[in-house]
Amino acid sequence: MLENPNQDPIEFLDDFKMNLFSSEIMVFTPKGNIITLPKGATALDFAYEIHTEIGNKAIGSKVNYKLQPLNAVLQSGDQVEIITSEKSKPSREWLDYVTLAKAKSSIKHSLRADSRYLVEKGRDILLQKLESLKLDSGEENINRLMAHFESISTDELYTKISSGAFSIDNLKKVLKKGSSNRLVKYWELKIASSTRHPEAKVMTTTTIDKKVPFLLRENIDDQKESYEIARCCNPIPGDEVVGYLSNANKLVIHKPKCPVAIRLMSSEGNNLIAVKWTIHKMVSFLARIRINGIDRIGIVSDITKIISDELNVNMSNVNVSVHEGIFEGSLDLFVHHTKDLNNLIMKLVNIKGVESVKRIEDF
Repeated sequence: MLENPNQDPIEFLDDFKMNLFSSEIMVFTPKGNIITLPKGATALDFAYEIHTEIGNKAIGSKVNYKLQPLNAVLQSGDQVEIITSEKSKPSREWLDYVTLAKAKSSIKHSLRADSRYLVEKGRDILLQKLESLKLDSGEENINRLMAHFESISTDELYTKISSGAFSIDNLKKVLKKGSSNRLVKYWELKIASSTRHPEAKVMTTTTIDKKVPFLLRENIDDQKESYEIARCCNPIPGDEVVGYLSNANKLVIHKPKCPVAIRLMSSEGNNLIAVKWTIHKMVSFLARIRINGIDRIGIVSDITKIISDELNVNMSNVNVSVHEGIFEGSLDLFVHHTKDLNNLIMKLVNIKGVESVKRIEDF
Protein backbone atom coordinates (compact mmCIF):
# COMPACT_ATOMS: atom_id res chain seq x y z
CA MET A 1 0.00 0.00 0.00
CA LEU A 2 1.28 3.47 -0.86
CA GLU A 3 1.93 5.76 2.11
CA ASN A 4 0.94 8.65 -0.15
CA PRO A 5 -2.09 7.67 -2.28
CA ASN A 6 -1.34 10.51 -4.71
CA GLN A 7 2.25 9.27 -5.42
CA ASP A 8 2.83 7.75 -8.83
CA PRO A 9 3.51 3.98 -8.56
CA ILE A 10 6.58 4.22 -10.87
CA GLU A 11 7.97 7.07 -8.79
CA PHE A 12 7.33 5.02 -5.64
CA LEU A 13 9.23 2.08 -7.13
CA ASP A 14 12.17 4.29 -8.05
CA ASP A 15 12.27 5.70 -4.51
CA PHE A 16 12.06 2.18 -3.11
CA LYS A 17 15.02 1.03 -5.25
CA MET A 18 17.06 4.06 -4.23
CA ASN A 19 16.47 3.35 -0.54
CA LEU A 20 17.15 -0.35 -1.01
CA PHE A 21 20.50 0.13 -2.71
CA SER A 22 21.71 3.32 -1.04
CA SER A 23 24.20 1.26 0.95
CA GLU A 24 25.80 -0.08 -2.24
CA ILE A 25 27.82 1.38 -5.09
CA MET A 26 28.36 0.21 -8.65
CA VAL A 27 31.80 0.56 -10.20
CA PHE A 28 33.15 -0.53 -13.56
CA THR A 29 36.11 -2.59 -14.72
CA PRO A 30 38.18 -1.27 -17.67
CA LYS A 31 36.14 -3.62 -19.90
CA GLY A 32 32.86 -2.13 -18.70
CA ASN A 33 31.77 -4.92 -16.38
CA ILE A 34 29.74 -3.77 -13.38
CA ILE A 35 30.94 -4.69 -9.87
CA THR A 36 28.60 -4.03 -6.94
CA LEU A 37 30.28 -3.19 -3.63
CA PRO A 38 29.18 -1.85 -0.24
CA LYS A 39 29.38 1.88 0.22
CA GLY A 40 32.80 2.75 1.64
CA ALA A 41 34.59 -0.03 -0.24
CA THR A 42 38.15 0.65 -1.34
CA ALA A 43 40.23 -0.10 -4.40
CA LEU A 44 41.71 -3.06 -2.54
CA ASP A 45 38.21 -4.39 -1.82
CA PHE A 46 37.57 -4.14 -5.56
CA ALA A 47 40.77 -6.06 -6.31
CA TYR A 48 39.80 -8.96 -4.07
CA GLU A 49 36.25 -8.92 -5.45
CA ILE A 50 37.70 -9.46 -8.94
CA HIS A 51 40.07 -12.27 -7.88
CA THR A 52 42.07 -13.22 -4.80
CA GLU A 53 45.36 -13.30 -6.72
CA ILE A 54 44.75 -9.81 -8.11
CA GLY A 55 44.20 -8.60 -4.55
CA ASN A 56 47.32 -10.35 -3.25
CA LYS A 57 49.50 -8.84 -6.00
CA ALA A 58 48.02 -5.33 -5.93
CA ILE A 59 50.30 -2.32 -5.50
CA GLY A 60 48.00 0.50 -6.55
CA SER A 61 45.00 1.46 -8.64
CA LYS A 62 43.77 3.75 -11.38
CA VAL A 63 40.40 5.29 -10.59
CA ASN A 64 38.92 7.14 -13.56
CA TYR A 65 42.38 6.92 -15.18
CA LYS A 66 44.12 8.60 -12.22
CA LEU A 67 46.62 6.81 -9.99
CA GLN A 68 45.24 6.17 -6.51
CA PRO A 69 46.47 4.21 -3.46
CA LEU A 70 44.93 0.88 -2.53
CA ASN A 71 42.96 2.40 0.33
CA ALA A 72 41.22 4.94 -1.92
CA VAL A 73 37.47 4.91 -1.22
CA LEU A 74 35.43 4.27 -4.36
CA GLN A 75 32.33 6.13 -5.52
CA SER A 76 29.44 4.82 -7.57
CA GLY A 77 30.21 5.15 -11.28
CA ASP A 78 34.03 4.98 -10.88
CA GLN A 79 36.05 3.02 -13.41
CA VAL A 80 38.69 1.06 -11.54
CA GLU A 81 41.82 -0.67 -12.74
CA ILE A 82 44.15 -2.53 -10.37
CA ILE A 83 47.92 -2.33 -10.85
CA THR A 84 49.71 -5.52 -9.81
CA SER A 85 53.26 -6.73 -9.31
CA GLU A 86 54.59 -10.26 -8.87
CA LYS A 87 56.77 -8.96 -6.04
CA SER A 88 53.83 -7.64 -4.03
CA LYS A 89 52.22 -9.55 -1.18
CA PRO A 90 49.71 -8.65 1.55
CA SER A 91 50.87 -6.93 4.73
CA ARG A 92 49.05 -6.60 8.05
CA GLU A 93 48.23 -2.96 7.39
CA TRP A 94 46.09 -4.08 4.45
CA LEU A 95 43.52 -5.26 6.97
CA ASP A 96 42.89 -1.56 7.64
CA TYR A 97 42.47 -0.88 3.91
CA VAL A 98 39.46 -3.16 3.32
CA THR A 99 35.85 -3.36 4.46
CA LEU A 100 34.68 -6.59 2.82
CA ALA A 101 34.77 -9.84 4.82
CA LYS A 102 36.00 -11.65 1.70
CA ALA A 103 38.99 -9.33 1.37
CA LYS A 104 39.87 -9.52 5.08
CA SER A 105 39.65 -13.32 5.00
CA SER A 106 41.90 -13.53 1.92
CA ILE A 107 44.50 -11.22 3.48
CA LYS A 108 44.54 -13.17 6.76
CA HIS A 109 44.87 -16.46 4.88
CA SER A 110 47.84 -15.09 2.91
CA LEU A 111 49.50 -13.78 6.08
CA ARG A 112 49.07 -17.16 7.79
CA ALA A 113 50.47 -18.96 4.76
CA ASP A 114 53.44 -16.60 4.66
CA SER A 115 54.02 -17.13 8.38
CA ARG A 116 53.92 -20.91 7.96
CA TYR A 117 56.33 -20.69 5.02
CA LEU A 118 58.82 -18.72 7.13
CA VAL A 119 58.57 -21.30 9.92
CA GLU A 120 59.20 -24.22 7.58
CA LYS A 121 61.99 -22.41 5.77
CA GLY A 122 63.72 -21.53 9.05
CA ARG A 123 63.38 -25.10 10.29
CA ASP A 124 64.99 -26.47 7.12
CA ILE A 125 67.84 -23.93 7.33
CA LEU A 126 68.54 -24.83 10.96
CA LEU A 127 68.39 -28.60 10.46
CA GLN A 128 70.69 -28.42 7.44
CA LYS A 129 73.14 -26.29 9.41
CA LEU A 130 73.12 -28.66 12.39
CA GLU A 131 73.59 -31.63 10.09
CA SER A 132 76.54 -29.99 8.28
CA LEU A 133 78.19 -29.36 11.66
CA LYS A 134 77.38 -32.90 12.83
CA LEU A 135 75.38 -31.49 15.74
CA ASP A 136 72.34 -33.15 17.27
CA SER A 137 69.00 -31.67 16.21
CA GLY A 138 67.13 -33.11 19.18
CA GLU A 139 64.91 -31.31 21.66
CA GLU A 140 67.73 -30.43 24.07
CA ASN A 141 69.74 -28.45 21.52
CA ILE A 142 66.62 -26.81 20.07
CA ASN A 143 65.58 -25.68 23.56
CA ARG A 144 69.06 -24.27 24.19
CA LEU A 145 68.87 -22.33 20.93
CA MET A 146 65.42 -21.01 21.87
CA ALA A 147 66.82 -19.73 25.16
CA HIS A 148 69.87 -18.21 23.50
CA PHE A 149 67.89 -16.44 20.79
CA GLU A 150 65.08 -15.38 23.16
CA SER A 151 62.33 -17.35 21.42
CA ILE A 152 59.31 -18.59 23.33
CA SER A 153 58.44 -21.25 20.75
CA THR A 154 60.09 -23.24 17.98
CA ASP A 155 57.94 -21.35 15.46
CA GLU A 156 59.38 -18.05 16.67
CA LEU A 157 62.92 -19.45 16.51
CA TYR A 158 62.47 -20.74 12.96
CA THR A 159 60.82 -17.50 11.81
CA LYS A 160 63.72 -15.45 13.17
CA ILE A 161 66.19 -17.68 11.34
CA SER A 162 64.39 -17.49 7.98
CA SER A 163 63.94 -13.72 8.24
CA GLY A 164 67.63 -13.21 9.02
CA ALA A 165 67.07 -11.76 12.50
CA PHE A 166 70.38 -13.30 13.56
CA SER A 167 73.20 -15.42 12.19
CA ILE A 168 73.49 -19.14 12.88
CA ASP A 169 77.07 -19.40 11.66
CA ASN A 170 78.38 -19.91 15.20
CA LEU A 171 76.02 -22.68 16.35
CA LYS A 172 78.87 -24.78 17.74
CA LYS A 173 79.96 -21.94 20.00
CA VAL A 174 76.37 -21.17 21.04
CA LEU A 175 75.55 -24.76 21.97
CA LYS A 176 78.88 -25.23 23.71
CA LYS A 177 78.51 -22.31 26.10
CA GLY A 178 74.72 -22.57 26.51
CA SER A 179 72.03 -19.94 26.45
CA SER A 180 73.89 -16.65 26.37
CA ASN A 181 72.28 -13.73 24.63
CA ARG A 182 72.96 -12.31 21.16
CA LEU A 183 70.30 -9.63 20.86
CA VAL A 184 71.15 -5.93 20.89
CA LYS A 185 72.69 -5.02 24.25
CA TYR A 186 72.76 -1.57 25.76
CA TRP A 187 74.03 -2.62 29.15
CA GLU A 188 74.09 -5.80 31.18
CA LEU A 189 71.54 -6.46 33.91
CA LYS A 190 72.01 -9.17 36.57
CA ILE A 191 68.65 -10.05 38.09
CA ALA A 192 68.32 -11.68 41.49
CA SER A 193 66.09 -14.75 41.56
CA SER A 194 64.45 -15.94 44.78
CA THR A 195 64.19 -19.43 43.34
CA ARG A 196 67.97 -19.94 43.25
CA HIS A 197 69.83 -21.71 45.98
CA PRO A 198 71.27 -19.15 48.44
CA GLU A 199 74.75 -20.64 48.07
CA ALA A 200 74.74 -20.44 44.29
CA LYS A 201 77.33 -18.07 42.83
CA VAL A 202 75.10 -15.58 41.06
CA MET A 203 75.99 -11.98 40.26
CA THR A 204 73.04 -9.93 41.52
CA THR A 205 73.99 -6.30 41.16
CA THR A 206 70.37 -5.24 40.57
CA THR A 207 67.18 -6.69 41.98
CA ILE A 208 63.90 -6.05 40.21
CA ASP A 209 61.19 -4.65 42.47
CA LYS A 210 57.95 -5.58 40.77
CA LYS A 211 56.03 -3.04 42.84
CA VAL A 212 57.52 -0.10 40.94
CA PRO A 213 58.31 0.34 37.22
CA PHE A 214 61.86 -0.59 36.25
CA LEU A 215 63.57 2.43 34.65
CA LEU A 216 65.09 1.88 31.21
CA ARG A 217 68.12 4.08 31.60
CA GLU A 218 70.52 5.39 28.99
CA ASN A 219 73.66 5.25 31.10
CA ILE A 220 75.79 3.48 28.50
CA ASP A 221 78.88 3.68 30.72
CA ASP A 222 77.23 1.56 33.42
CA GLN A 223 78.04 -2.04 32.50
CA LYS A 224 75.96 -3.43 35.37
CA GLU A 225 72.57 -2.93 33.76
CA SER A 226 71.05 -3.93 30.44
CA TYR A 227 67.87 -4.54 28.54
CA GLU A 228 67.09 -5.76 25.06
CA ILE A 229 64.67 -4.57 22.42
CA ALA A 230 62.35 -7.33 21.18
CA ARG A 231 62.74 -7.79 17.44
CA CYS A 232 59.10 -8.86 17.06
CA CYS A 233 57.71 -5.38 17.78
CA ASN A 234 60.77 -3.06 17.95
CA PRO A 235 59.61 -0.56 20.59
CA ILE A 236 61.32 2.80 20.92
CA PRO A 237 61.17 5.46 23.67
CA GLY A 238 57.70 6.96 23.72
CA ASP A 239 55.99 3.63 23.05
CA GLU A 240 54.03 1.92 25.79
CA VAL A 241 56.18 -1.02 26.87
CA VAL A 242 56.31 -4.00 29.19
CA GLY A 243 59.33 -6.00 30.36
CA TYR A 244 59.74 -9.77 30.18
CA LEU A 245 62.25 -11.58 32.39
CA SER A 246 63.42 -14.49 30.26
CA ASN A 247 64.70 -17.85 31.47
CA ALA A 248 68.19 -16.55 30.78
CA ASN A 249 67.57 -13.72 33.27
CA LYS A 250 67.53 -11.07 30.58
CA LEU A 251 65.07 -8.21 30.43
CA VAL A 252 63.39 -8.03 27.02
CA ILE A 253 61.23 -5.01 26.17
CA HIS A 254 57.97 -5.54 24.25
CA LYS A 255 54.96 -3.50 23.29
CA PRO A 256 51.90 -4.65 25.29
CA LYS A 257 49.93 -5.30 22.09
CA CYS A 258 52.76 -7.30 20.51
CA PRO A 259 51.52 -10.86 19.69
CA VAL A 260 54.52 -12.34 21.47
CA ALA A 261 53.88 -10.21 24.57
CA ILE A 262 50.22 -11.23 24.56
CA ARG A 263 51.22 -14.90 24.51
CA LEU A 264 53.66 -14.26 27.35
CA MET A 265 50.93 -12.57 29.39
CA SER A 266 48.79 -15.68 29.17
CA SER A 267 51.54 -18.25 29.71
CA GLU A 268 54.20 -16.49 31.82
CA GLY A 269 52.41 -13.56 33.44
CA ASN A 270 54.60 -13.71 36.55
CA ASN A 271 57.66 -12.92 34.43
CA LEU A 272 56.23 -9.66 33.10
CA ILE A 273 57.14 -6.43 34.89
CA ALA A 274 56.28 -2.76 34.53
CA VAL A 275 59.01 -0.71 32.86
CA LYS A 276 59.38 2.97 32.06
CA TRP A 277 61.54 4.85 29.59
CA THR A 278 63.92 7.54 30.76
CA ILE A 279 65.23 10.29 28.49
CA HIS A 280 67.49 8.98 25.72
CA LYS A 281 69.76 11.53 24.05
CA MET A 282 72.79 9.40 23.13
CA VAL A 283 71.38 5.97 22.28
CA SER A 284 69.21 5.79 19.16
CA PHE A 285 66.75 3.07 18.21
CA LEU A 286 66.02 1.43 14.89
CA ALA A 287 62.60 2.08 13.35
CA ARG A 288 61.14 1.28 9.96
CA ILE A 289 58.59 3.18 7.91
CA ARG A 290 56.76 2.22 4.72
CA ILE A 291 56.06 4.97 2.22
CA ASN A 292 54.14 4.89 -1.05
CA GLY A 293 52.65 7.25 -3.55
CA ILE A 294 52.68 8.46 -7.14
CA ASP A 295 56.13 8.55 -8.72
CA ARG A 296 57.64 11.71 -10.13
CA ILE A 297 61.12 12.97 -10.92
CA GLY A 298 62.97 13.95 -7.76
CA ILE A 299 60.58 12.43 -5.22
CA VAL A 300 63.22 10.14 -3.69
CA SER A 301 65.58 13.09 -3.44
CA ASP A 302 62.88 15.12 -1.65
CA ILE A 303 62.30 12.27 0.81
CA THR A 304 65.96 11.75 1.69
CA LYS A 305 66.55 15.52 1.90
CA ILE A 306 63.92 15.90 4.63
CA ILE A 307 65.22 12.86 6.51
CA SER A 308 68.95 13.62 6.38
CA ASP A 309 69.26 17.38 5.89
CA GLU A 310 66.18 18.85 7.54
CA LEU A 311 65.74 16.48 10.49
CA ASN A 312 69.27 15.09 10.70
CA VAL A 313 68.03 11.51 11.02
CA ASN A 314 70.45 8.71 10.15
CA MET A 315 69.27 6.04 7.69
CA SER A 316 70.60 2.49 7.72
CA ASN A 317 68.68 1.13 4.74
CA VAL A 318 66.53 2.49 1.90
CA ASN A 319 64.59 0.28 -0.49
CA VAL A 320 62.34 1.88 -3.11
CA SER A 321 60.66 0.28 -6.12
CA VAL A 322 58.47 1.79 -8.88
CA HIS A 323 55.85 0.01 -10.95
CA GLU A 324 53.50 1.63 -13.45
CA GLY A 325 53.86 5.07 -11.95
CA ILE A 326 53.46 4.02 -8.30
CA PHE A 327 56.41 3.89 -5.91
CA GLU A 328 56.67 1.91 -2.70
CA GLY A 329 59.55 1.86 -0.29
CA SER A 330 60.77 1.03 3.18
CA LEU A 331 63.27 3.08 5.16
CA ASP A 332 65.20 2.01 8.26
CA LEU A 333 65.99 4.96 10.52
CA PHE A 334 67.67 5.64 13.84
CA VAL A 335 65.59 7.81 16.17
CA HIS A 336 65.59 8.74 19.87
CA HIS A 337 61.84 8.95 20.50
CA THR A 338 58.42 8.41 18.92
CA LYS A 339 58.07 12.21 18.76
CA ASP A 340 61.00 12.31 16.32
CA LEU A 341 59.45 9.55 14.22
CA ASN A 342 55.98 11.11 14.20
CA ASN A 343 57.43 14.50 13.24
CA LEU A 344 59.27 12.85 10.36
CA ILE A 345 56.13 11.03 9.18
CA MET A 346 54.12 14.28 9.20
CA LYS A 347 56.73 16.02 7.06
CA LEU A 348 56.99 13.13 4.60
CA VAL A 349 53.21 12.96 4.12
CA ASN A 350 53.26 16.60 2.98
CA ILE A 351 55.65 15.85 0.10
CA LYS A 352 53.93 16.13 -3.28
CA GLY A 353 53.10 12.66 -4.56
CA VAL A 354 53.37 10.86 -1.23
CA GLU A 355 50.10 9.11 -0.40
CA SER A 356 50.85 7.36 2.88
CA VAL A 357 53.64 6.90 5.41
CA LYS A 358 53.32 4.31 8.15
CA ARG A 359 55.55 2.87 10.83
CA ILE A 360 56.23 -0.87 10.51
CA GLU A 361 56.74 -2.72 13.77
CA ASP A 362 57.49 -6.31 12.77
CA PHE A 363 60.72 -6.29 10.76
